[in-house]
Amino acid sequence: QVQLVESGGGLVQPGGSLRLSCAASGFTFSSYAMGWYRRAPGKQRELVAVIGSGGSANYVDSVKGRFTISRDNAKNTVYLQMNGLKPEDTAVYYCNARQYQVYWGQGTQVTVSS
Repeated sequence: QVQLVESGGGLVQPGGSLRLSCAASGFTFSSYAMGWYRRAPGKQRELVAVIGSGGSANYVDSVKGRFTISRDNAKNTVYLQMNGLKPEDTAVYYCNARQYQVYWGQGTQVTVSS
């Protein structure tokens, strides 16, 4: 049974930091590209960051220099370190696995507000 379980969301003030985690099980994690998406209220879901099976990473322009995606294949976990958070980063963040199949987590809420 495939599972992607996100954690680490919450309420943070502008300029603050959060680290999201996504624990994966039920598939060969190391073979999959892993990504973080987000959906803000009233907006379409967008890709935030992706990391390939080889470790190469790409980011949407709006988070470059502030967010860092990483993976630990020994722990079957992907992370999203978010620094310098802005109110416009408020969204539900979803973990995604993509290779032979596409899998999604249930999402974790990130709210940036003073």
